[in-house]
Amino acid sequence: MYWLFLLTIALHWTAMQMKIHYSANACLLPICSLYGAAVTTVEGVGSTKTRVHPVQERLAKCHGSQCGFCTPGMVMSIYTLLRNHPEPTSEQMIAALAGKYCHFLICRYVLEPFSSDTLCTENSWVLLVFFLFKVSTRLFSTDEFQPLDPTQELIFPPELMRMAENQPKRTLFFHGERMTWISPVSLDELLDLKATYPKAPLLVGNTSVGPEMKFRGMFHPIVIAPARIPDLNMVKCTDDGLTLGAACSLSLVKDILTNAMAEFPEEKTKVFSAVLQQLRTLGGEQIRNIASLGGNIVSRKSTSDLNPILAASNCMLNLASRVPEVKLNLCSSIFILLFHIVQQQVLLSDAYMSAGYSLLSDLAQGEYVSAFRQAPRRENALPVTNAGMRVIFEEGTDTIKDLSIFYGGAVSTTVCAKQTCRTLIGRHWNKQMLDEACRLVFKEIALPGSDNGETVDYKKTLIVSFFYRFFLEVSQSLKTMDPCHYPGIPMEYRSVLQDFKTKMPQSIQIYQAKLSQSPQDPVGRPIMHQSGIKHATGEAVYIDDLPSVDGELFLAVVTSSRAHAKIVSIDTSEALKGPGVFDIITAHDVPATNEFYYSDDPEIIFARNKVICVGQIVCAVVADSDDHAKQAAAKVKIEYEVLEPVILTIEEAIQHNSFFAPKRKLEQGNVDRAFETVDNIIEGEIRIGGQEHFYMETQSVLVVPKGEDNEMDVYVSTQHPAIIQEMVAASLGVPANRIMCHVKRVGGAFGGKLLKAGLLASVAAVAANKTSRAVRLILSRGDDMLITGGRHPFIGKYKVGFMNDGRIRAVDAKYYINAGCTPDESVLVAEVSLLKMDNAYKIPNLRCWAYACKTNLPSNTAFRGFGFPQSALVTETWITGVADKIGLSPEKIREINMYKENEQTHFKQKLDPQNLIRCWNECMEKSAYYSRKTAVNEFNKQNYWKKKGIAIVPMKFPFGLGTRYLSQAAALVHIYTDGSVLLTHGGIEMGQGIHTKMIQVASRELNIPMSCIHFCETSTTTVPNACASVGSAGTDVNGMAVKDACQTLLKRLQPIINKNPKGTWNDWIKEAFEQSVSLSATGYFRGYNENMDWEKGEGQPFTYFLYGAACSEVEINCLTGDHKNLRTDIVMDIGCSINPAVDIGQIEGAFVQGIGLYTMEELKYSPEGVLYTRGPDQYKIPAVCDIPEQFSVSLLSSSQNPYAIYASKGIGEAGLFLGCSVFFALRDAVTRVRNERGLKKTFTLNSPLTAEQIWANCADDFAEMVIGNRASPSLFGPDPSYH
Repeated sequence: MYWLFLLTIALHWTAMQMKIHYSANACLLPICSLYGAAVTTVEGVGSTKTRVHPVQERLAKCHGSQCGFCTPGMVMSIYTLLRNHPEPTSEQMIAALAGKYCHFLICRYVLEPFSSDTLCTENSWVLLVFFLFKVSTRLFSTDEFQPLDPTQELIFPPELMRMAENQPKRTLFFHGERMTWISPVSLDELLDLKATYPKAPLLVGNTSVGPEMKFRGMFHPIVIAPARIPDLNMVKCTDDGLTLGAACSLSLVKDILTNAMAEFPEEKTKVFSAVLQQLRTLGGEQIRNIASLGGNIVSRKSTSDLNPILAASNCMLNLASRVPEVKLNLCSSIFILLFHIVQQQVLLSDAYMSAGYSLLSDLAQGEYVSAFRQAPRRENALPVTNAGMRVIFEEGTDTIKDLSIFYGGAVSTTVCAKQTCRTLIGRHWNKQMLDEACRLVFKEIALPGSDNGETVDYKKTLIVSFFYRFFLEVSQSLKTMDPCHYPGIPMEYRSVLQDFKTKMPQSIQIYQAKLSQSPQDPVGRPIMHQSGIKHATGEAVYIDDLPSVDGELFLAVVTSSRAHAKIVSIDTSEALKGPGVFDIITAHDVPATNEFYYSDDPEIIFARNKVICVGQIVCAVVADSDDHAKQAAAKVKIEYEVLEPVILTIEEAIQHNSFFAPKRKLEQGNVDRAFETVDNIIEGEIRIGGQEHFYMETQSVLVVPKGEDNEMDVYVSTQHPAIIQEMVAASLGVPANRIMCHVKRVGGAFGGKLLKAGLLASVAAVAANKTSRAVRLILSRGDDMLITGGRHPFIGKYKVGFMNDGRIRAVDAKYYINAGCTPDESVLVAEVSLLKMDNAYKIPNLRCWAYACKTNLPSNTAFRGFGFPQSALVTETWITGVADKIGLSPEKIREINMYKENEQTHFKQKLDPQNLIRCWNECMEKSAYYSRKTAVNEFNKQNYWKKKGIAIVPMKFPFGLGTRYLSQAAALVHIYTDGSVLLTHGGIEMGQGIHTKMIQVASRELNIPMSCIHFCETSTTTVPNACASVGSAGTDVNGMAVKDACQTLLKRLQPIINKNPKGTWNDWIKEAFEQSVSLSATGYFRGYNENMDWEKGEGQPFTYFLYGAACSEVEINCLTGDHKNLRTDIVMDIGCSINPAVDIGQIEGAFVQGIGLYTMEELKYSPEGVLYTRGPDQYKIPAVCDIPEQFSVSLLSSSQNPYAIYASKGIGEAGLFLGCSVFFALRDAVTRVRNERGLKKTFTLNSPLTAEQIWANCADDFAEMVIGNRASPSLFGPDPSYH
């Protein structure tokens, strides 16, 4: 999904020879399918050793890369687009990146138009860079960009061209260890092969067969690839419509239909338009480039977005077999039967193959066609439900002559509401017909119970509301045709006829430049990430990029399938017989420590006698290849005896009193007495779901025994090399000085690569120790999600007392977090949730408890924000509850209760809220909050089925790790005799630009250019006992250490400089060496003086505070619950930024990760504790379509911080919470819907606020029909009389 090839293919089956370029996901593309193709990877586009391509250069210099792991994919998508379309449209630009998502930078894709004088004069083009469209280019200079010159691009290899032109086509056979790939060149040959190998799948794009083999363990010894057969690639245009071959890619189909719509009159292209509507959101462009039309129709089961609309449109399916060719109407029952048979890969008569599909375009007058879908994410997501509908009226009337209604997604295959359609023939298109249709459809389309965590009510409602939407569309079209006879629909209904579209985002970034600063001083400037170019060229090395070591083995883990059970036996006999299997590693092979007691309950490497969650590592297989290891791991048989109780939820933990100690409490004032004196009291509860880290680089480690003295090199993707060293040494029973841990860079972490990385590194180290071979462990995405845990699910219960004027006087709250099966960092997370729960508000009387619930889920762990995003959301929830109760606006309640003077927090730490108030006021002003709120009110008056909402939220984010030793840091700086400087420190580069900032610090302190300074790697051999890079503290603490080391060196050099003040840096270094002055120095920072006394409930656990505010505006579709993020304005106080480009990127990236947490990322488990959402198919993080159309980030000016390096502030975590401004904007929209519909009952919205939850709380008549089992909706809006 993240590494993309660019393929250049000569296509000779068209009327004229041509070359096309397309990007494709390498993980889906079998190498056998590339016969005759020219493959270009990101390294072939450009490199630092040859020439950096303009796309790569701009992406890096526009700060479009953070951790860099997914950057090559961005490059390939943009490069491919420009090869095909040197002047792309905005829609093409959006489509090129629509399949990309990343927890780091998805908000920061740049769609940057340049004037022609910055580009080649012959071919002005619109440059895409993975960053936001800039209104101002102050974060980078366009003057230094090289122009794009299309004449310098790679040509299609002449030898491949000659081969394609001159060699006769022949069947290709590729034989692997277990599989044979056959690629025929004629339809007759294909039919023969299908007769010979009836169970062999037909594979074109591998988007169905590939995932089944990889994730579901299916194996096919024979695969037939028919993509080279001309008959299956045909495109035939006639007066009746289009005939498209089954092997045509979805991208090709999309282009063909787009061109056809431009050529044919509108009445002939209604089907094309409906199909195109589905294609635009069907997968990303890289998927559509290889996925075939036939594959989507036959193999996608109920998830095909095309089948319902093709069936409803009477499109024809042409089948080839040994008997004469068969043509089937897709809406016939024969098609449904065939569809079931094809899905099960059972032979129908002799042999069959989809030869072509006819898309009819010649619609009769009075014929209307539409397609609908709703998915967890608007783009690149499988549908919850989809539909295709067509109606034909008797000529000149609104009497139904024919009606087709098809649904997909809801059941196992595409289904037709046949009885409904038959019953409605002859009816007029009016309100009475609508009432009956909804009742009939609801009754006819029976949905099975959910087996994957989905709720059925939502699907049922979509089924009915899709028909209602179709009814509105057709009613309005009838009015357009004959306004005298058909009134159409009210104006306030019309906006719902338009789906949300992804538009070209625009953004502004504002920071304060220091005009008096020396031009040589890089601190405070928007410096490019030091690895930015290497990210863009693919030269940046991650763990799995490290070259193979001689004799290297690959490790695959075997995990528990039970949540709580005794291990009765482990049978490895079949696994050991597998090809290439070297050994199997269990707890008995651990030389020393298998359980690490950082608290009363241990963290465990290998389960020994029992398992305590699904996904716990029981044993591991080492083999000569990754495939062999995984195949053998699947053959390990474990017998269990289930133990009781199995505790999965917070409620079950409370019931069984299952908690990790200690429970924490904070209290100030007299809460009980305050409740007696207040005017009002509200009580409530909010649930906040967990969140997967979804770092792009999964957990990865390479362990290399050095052959003597028990030494090992451990190359690992981690935030904390010292804990890796400690755990590996302890598990092997050797001193820590024998374990050398190395980290070059990490492809994303977010808190997920601490203890979990240590346990996995120990697994690999034990295997390396036993086999005396290098061992590589790279978790698949599914295993990573299953094993590692994530953000803690959270329940907040609250009781709030307040006065009629909005002053909050008392709060009594309890927080429960689902810790999982081991403690990990959970008690600390619970503590932080208490310490930060006040957010921006002064609460005079407060009592709050926090409990870490012990359950049988994989252990949850640290995650960006560390408890604050959950507890602060609870606080903002009761803030809005207070507003609802007394009739004031939420922003007024926030202003009334905000910290205003030098005050104390609830744990008696002083704070100055001046910058909090400044951020709030500036955000109010920059967002034009009140004028936009008025505009929102006006929009809502004029629209019934779509509503807008707006919200503004403040933030106080305390910085600190709670105790001094956790924030100590060290650095080592060498100066070589040529004047170059080698810098190293204990911080880890995870995308936050720490190494870039450290080089900026060293550059300022030594007064030399950044180009003279190099950072190699973070290693326990150079900086021992380094603390973890967590809590946004990396720059603060390591910056102090680097500064200390540089000042030590400069102090040694000062006498030499004084003697020769006009000398150069190199002169001084040469002289120092000749005078035997040490040119190497360590730097050290003791850490911040932080402490917390939980017995007294007071302390100074934080060093300083960051402040911010965010205003967001959204629009919702009440019929489906879908929403669009329209605009976000953020103002953030981060002190004096060391690197504004990096820091603004952190704010934007964190904000979008917060959008994911609060509105879409949903983890689902089975009743047995098995994680359903184990990959990007099921688990959706934000994509391009989720970025606000207008996005502004401003750094608060004239802000100082005396506690940190150069008056800066640690910024990595704080911005995530501001994503809840979208949550509360959605709540505002839902509130407006409920008020309009007279629903005064108090309601609670949980997180994530998904489309389903938005729909449910809008509580329209469709929801009442489903949930309340009403016969039919009685009212479809404010004024039904128009029907």
